[in-house]
Amino acid sequence: MTERTLIIVKPDAVQANNTQTILETLQERGLKILASGQIRLSRPQAAGFYAEHRGKPFYDELVEFMTSGPCVVGVLEAEGAIGLVRDIIGNTNPSLAAEGTIRRRFGSSTTRNTIHASDSPQSAQREIAFLFPDLLLPVPAESERLAAG
Repeated sequence: MTERTLIIVKPDAVQANNTQTILETLQERGLKILASGQIRLSRPQAAGFYAEHRGKPFYDELVEFMTSGPCVVGVLEAEGAIGLVRDIIGNTNPSLAAEGTIRRRFGSSTTRNTIHASDSPQSAQREIAFLFPDLLLPVPAESERLAAG
C-alpha cells in the first residue's frame, strides 16, 4: 500500500552538511519527496511535536537539541514508506543500528541520531499535519480503513 511518512533531518546532520546525502539515500531507495523545507523549531513547536515523550528521561534534552539549529523536514511517499524509511535510517541508537544505515553512518547518540521518521501510520498522519498543515492527505478507501482497523 502506498504510504506517506514524515522525516526530520535533525540539526546535527544539517550542521554537518549531510542533508543532501541523506535525502539522496532515501530517494535512491524509491521514496518520492512530496514536500520539504528548512525550519527552525521553536521550543513550543518541539515540545508539541514530541509531546508523547513528555516525562521521559530524554525529553528535555531532545527538545533542547531539536531547537538548537535548523532542521529539514519532508513528506515522503512510496509503497510501504513507513517501514522502508525505518529500515533505511536504522535503530534510534546509532551504535546499535545496522551497517550502512543513516543513523549508523552519521549519528553520534540516541538524541543526536541525525534523523527522525514516523514510526506508524497514526504517527505519520499526526506529524505530517503538525508540520505540513496545508498538505492535503488522501482519505483512505473504506477497504484500507477496515484493513488497518
